[in-house]
Amino acid sequence: MNRWLTRRWPTPHWPSVRGRGRTDLGPLLLTAAVIAAVALLAGAVPALLRAAADDAVQDTVRRAGQDSNVLVRADWERDDGPTGGRVRTARLADDVDDFRARAAYALGPDLDAALLPPIAVVNGPILRITDGSAPRTFQFTYLAGDLGGPDVTWIAGHAPGPAVPDEFVETPYNGPPWPVQVGISEAEAAALHLGPGDRIPVKDGQGRDRDVRISGIYRPADSADPAWRLAPALLRAVPGADGVGTTRFAGLLSRESLPDARLAVDEDQLRRTVHFAPVPDALTWDTTAALASQVVKLKAASGSSGSRDESLKWESQLDTTLRAARTQIGAVAGQAAVLLIGVLTATVLVLLLAADLLVRRRTPALSAARQRGAALPDLGAELAIESSMVSLSAAAVGLALARAAAPGVSWAWAVPAVLAGAVAGPAFGILAAARASRDRRQPANPAARRWIRATGQLRRAAVEAAVLIAAVAAFVTLHQRGLLPVAADGDTGELTGDTILPISAPVLGVLVGALVLLRLLPLGARFALRQALRSRRPLAVFGAARAAATAGRALPMLVLVSTTALASFALILGTTVTRGLADGAWSSVGADARLDVGAEAGAATPAVAERIAAAPGVGQVVLAQVTDSARVFSDSTLFTPRLVIVDAEGFQRLLATTPLPDAPALARLTTPAPAPGDVPVLVRSSDGELRTGTRLQLPRDDAPAISLTAVGTAPSVGGAGDVVIVDAAALAGAGLPAVPNTVWVTGPGAARAVSNSGIAADVVLRADVLRAQRSAPLTAGLVRLAWTAAAMLLALGLLGLTLAAAAGASERWQTLTRLRTLGLRPRDARWVAAGEVLPPVVVAAVCGPLLGALLARLTLGPLDLRLLTGQAADPGAGPPWWLLGLVSVTLLVASATVVPVESALRRRDRLSEVLRAGE
Repeated sequence: MNRWLTRRWPTPHWPSVRGRGRTDLGPLLLTAAVIAAVALLAGAVPALLRAAADDAVQDTVRRAGQDSNVLVRADWERDDGPTGGRVRTARLADDVDDFRARAAYALGPDLDAALLPPIAVVNGPILRITDGSAPRTFQFTYLAGDLGGPDVTWIAGHAPGPAVPDEFVETPYNGPPWPVQVGISEAEAAALHLGPGDRIPVKDGQGRDRDVRISGIYRPADSADPAWRLAPALLRAVPGADGVGTTRFAGLLSRESLPDARLAVDEDQLRRTVHFAPVPDALTWDTTAALASQVVKLKAASGSSGSRDESLKWESQLDTTLRAARTQIGAVAGQAAVLLIGVLTATVLVLLLAADLLVRRRTPALSAARQRGAALPDLGAELAIESSMVSLSAAAVGLALARAAAPGVSWAWAVPAVLAGAVAGPAFGILAAARASRDRRQPANPAARRWIRATGQLRRAAVEAAVLIAAVAAFVTLHQRGLLPVAADGDTGELTGDTILPISAPVLGVLVGALVLLRLLPLGARFALRQALRSRRPLAVFGAARAAATAGRALPMLVLVSTTALASFALILGTTVTRGLADGAWSSVGADARLDVGAEAGAATPAVAERIAAAPGVGQVVLAQVTDSARVFSDSTLFTPRLVIVDAEGFQRLLATTPLPDAPALARLTTPAPAPGDVPVLVRSSDGELRTGTRLQLPRDDAPAISLTAVGTAPSVGGAGDVVIVDAAALAGAGLPAVPNTVWVTGPGAARAVSNSGIAADVVLRADVLRAQRSAPLTAGLVRLAWTAAAMLLALGLLGLTLAAAAGASERWQTLTRLRTLGLRPRDARWVAAGEVLPPVVVAAVCGPLLGALLARLTLGPLDLRLLTGQAADPGAGPPWWLLGLVSVTLLVASATVVPVESALRRRDRLSEVLRAGE
């Protein structure tokens, strides 16, 4: 007890602290600069990633369009009358308004704040227009928001009105068709050749006539009104909405004609739905988990789809959209964390090397202080105060710069660098001072010396085994589980224990490779020394001897190999993402340019294709009919794949002349199917349900379904998960001619040719898609981080080379100066110095990039880069060998300047001072 009571707190000697700081101002400033630079990067990247995550969530929701809407449905109250008929409900529009208000109240405050005001949509059944040879359908629709329906201008006729003036009317179930008035758009009136007062000839699914009359022709006041997006057929005809080759038209109902619409069809055929569209600007990364959870709860509490009551039945893909955005953001956050951990690891190693250099310079002063009676706690306190002030002030400067450059700052990632800078110097200094004052001598007993040597080897082997085991565990975890999202539902976005291990796999792999090279380098140096001793070149002997004497230094080798390997890994990651974006643009567009033709211009598509093919700079032109969510049956299962009807031979030539993957299976589409009478098709399925050998049915209106047989795997078309490709000639022979709505064009003049097509069509250019993908928030941020990390790692490698050379410079030039007294010329001394400095640098310059390429090949697949590039599969690692060669050349050139610079700095050293240094 008395011993503990008599202990005192360390008492620093402040003049010594100030004196050491002034003497070693250069190394301290260098350490501060490294910590400040890393703190700037580590503090700014998480904040910039969070801002990019918010932008990515908003962009994902915008691109999802109506798929991200929250929908709620409810059945009507029965309209049975007192005499066994159906009653006309005059206030049916008020019931729709009450339904809309009830749905808005059920959302809750959080969802309500993230969604636009609700829009109610009442849709009738799909009716078949009976005149004309082309298959056309019709549907009447009622739209109502908080301020009523979208504004229109009636250019002919008037708004739809009631069919009867009385509010209470009862009609028998089997009575004549009840009339309903609708308005049609100006474009549809021209396409149907109908006007006010005309009756649209339509039949329902049972072949019964329906009485639909045109009251007027309207023009939308604002075609960009969100309400029109819910029923685009109200503005213009929509091709393929009701099956392959069909065109849907629509009529607009009013509040007055809505009651007639219910009587005009069967009781359960008029459906009402309320749509809530999300507000992208109101969505952030922090709110996605809560919003997705609330949407799931709404759907879980939804009424049964089989019940015919007025309970709310919720439907939405918003939770899926938000989770997809979170998955992509989580993958990018993991990829960014891989790069940051690499930079921090290299920084810690460089700071350890800088502390080692600083302690080497201070060893005489620390030894003298210790011999004069300075206690180790006092020396440790002095060194800790100095290193803490340097590290904390440098980190504060770096974080302040990060706060000025980014919308926020994260200090957690800067902690490893600050700790390394604050702890390494005092730890090394205390060890150096303790060695100077200890009285333990080297044992004379050979067995004791072997025991000490074996103990050191065991300790080193234990450390190496621990690193190897951690690396194996990290790689196994990474390949089995992949990169988990950094922030799953309910998490804060910080790294957790189960994610740090797989994210650290590349760094641990680099450390294992560096430790292996550290084991091999002394063996190689000793082998070179043995070979040099057999030669007659004394310079080779001296250089090999110096190299063998210094080959066992661990820190310089770890720094050089780690920085070059991790810089190469960052370069490969950035290049792979860039190349993957280019391949993703090809997959999304399908050619250099694509023309998506509207329904009104479908008949002119072949002539337009011929004109485009004749334009200068155009290579190939391929026509196709592409129908999304086409109805295809297999037994009793309904599939909704992307149906592509195309000339198989032309499509195969297109794929063969572009970077898109070849599809030799397309040749099977021109041969008869295995089953007689079936049409051969290629299929592609994300879940594997559509596979070779599957028999499908393609339904048609007023005709038997066409039998299809899958004879191979289809190539990806536009990134769709489910694809069915059929040859146009084979399908036409089965009775369903194609109506092309897509034109793929290749060649340098493709963009200009499709831009001057002269028809109503959407132009999609591969260059524009690629530009949009590269400028996406997450993509641009990750690519910039990869290049920045590579540059910083290379700079740390050059700094590590300089520090390693400076740490051994004193001993190296003492030896060389003594050799000069024996007749060694200054030029020969420089060659001997180069023989000592170059071996670890050459090993790092050659093996570092190769190690980085190997790790990229092993780890880029589980990093889920496809979520960023938009490809169907993970992009393969594409090492930029010229950049990796540039890293090696930079390191070699820098090492070649070390010896001349040292020679110039030590030119004025006197031989007498060097010879007395060992006394």
